[in-house]
Amino acid sequence: MLDHPQHESLHTTRRYFLGQCTGVSVGAMALGSMMGSAGAVESGVPGLPGLPHFAPKAKRVIFLTQSGGPSQLELYDHKPGLMKWAGVELPESVRNGQRLTTMTANQKQLILPGITKFSQCGQSGATISEWLPHLQGVADDLCFIKSMTTDQINHAPAMTLFLTGNQIAGKPSMGAWVSYGLGSLNRNLPDYLVLISKMQRPSDQPLYDHYWGSGFLPSRYQGVKLRNSKEPVLYLSDPDGLPRHLRRGMLDGLAELNQKRFEKTQDPEILTRIRQYEMAYRMQSSVPELTDLGEEPEHVFEMYGPDSRRAGSYAANCILARRLVERGVRFIQLFHPDWDHHSRLPSWCTARCRDTDQPSAALIKDLKQRGLLDETLVIWGGEFGRGVAGQGKWDSPEAGRDHHPRCFTMWMAGGGVKPGLTYGSTDEFSYNVAEKPVHVRDLHATVMHLLGIEHERFTFRAQGLDFRLTGVEQANVVKDVLV
Repeated sequence: MLDHPQHESLHTTRRYFLGQCTGVSVGAMALGSMMGSAGAVESGVPGLPGLPHFAPKAKRVIFLTQSGGPSQLELYDHKPGLMKWAGVELPESVRNGQRLTTMTANQKQLILPGITKFSQCGQSGATISEWLPHLQGVADDLCFIKSMTTDQINHAPAMTLFLTGNQIAGKPSMGAWVSYGLGSLNRNLPDYLVLISKMQRPSDQPLYDHYWGSGFLPSRYQGVKLRNSKEPVLYLSDPDGLPRHLRRGMLDGLAELNQKRFEKTQDPEILTRIRQYEMAYRMQSSVPELTDLGEEPEHVFEMYGPDSRRAGSYAANCILARRLVERGVRFIQLFHPDWDHHSRLPSWCTARCRDTDQPSAALIKDLKQRGLLDETLVIWGGEFGRGVAGQGKWDSPEAGRDHHPRCFTMWMAGGGVKPGLTYGSTDEFSYNVAEKPVHVRDLHATVMHLLGIEHERFTFRAQGLDFRLTGVEQANVVKDVLV
């Protein structure tokens, strides 16, 4: 059992060693290590002893996080039988007293059938909306889970649960858990990187830092956010007039001072500080090279779509995600907001599909043709789905849909999941799971399993308790979706 006392003693040994090396610059040691492994991807920092528990199917994760709650009714969950229910109030036998948000609790729940056409795609026959023509083309590479369910009905607690396993902020994110347990595959970039789409119109949906935070884990494991602007990381460049050798000497001196402070306090965050200074030094070379898409050939931009040359766009971030995979980054998370379509569903939802459809499909094709998909798990989804009742006047172009936690759709690809599979189903109203429910906790357990981790054995002691990503309630690996 990887509980805290066991690996704390191992960490203490490392700290003791560093604390006793008073005659050696920690910065110099780090620089020597970096120089000795220049250009080597598979030469990062190992994770916890004993991890992975078994041979992993996936080495890396790309999490395409669609923030706001994409409508499963318009995108993946085809319900042609709803046409006969158009404008009829949702039967109480279906709703069964389920909670509604304050935005629709006082209006009649009049059914709005899905407003898109669907096709059965590929040999698998997966049903995908006409609004996603490019994903239709890679249907046989995707594994759809149409029976996702969660406990939270509002964005912040639902997204916090979706990403950290608990609706209350303060727990480590999935990416932080993975980074902590499995370590890094690359010394010159962080283990966990976050990319947020630069929207062409303002979005009023906040993305909180705790979504990629480290919680009670050491802060070195939190996600590092690359800014969607010309300068991806602030203050990374040396000040004008400061030669590199002076910068190196300054960092070495600072590391020695921090080391002496650590000897007195044994504060593990000081070691994090030393490491982060060194990582920043390496990133001065690695980040500009990473984010310079000028070396990508024209056919790559054509594959990812017309928005792929716009810095910070979802399409450009998908290209960056592939480049990060090539450089050995362990966990890459893209956030694309503005899926919260309480009104103007026909225009707003189609706009988000235009943003994401071609780049998401291109990422799957790109990873596959480079031989990277088999060991890279790609996840697409949001914190919940949308309800079957129309919000506002149900038959108006201004109508939308409210939040719906009881059922929604996600897909995964690569990294040990079965391609061309549709798992689970909902009732005829896409309101309740009909078969094979997959809770968010089950998704977490399955992702951990694909990375070679038994989620029940992977814990961290904090505040006198042994915490894990999947919490204390039952969480099951969805074995039917695994290769």
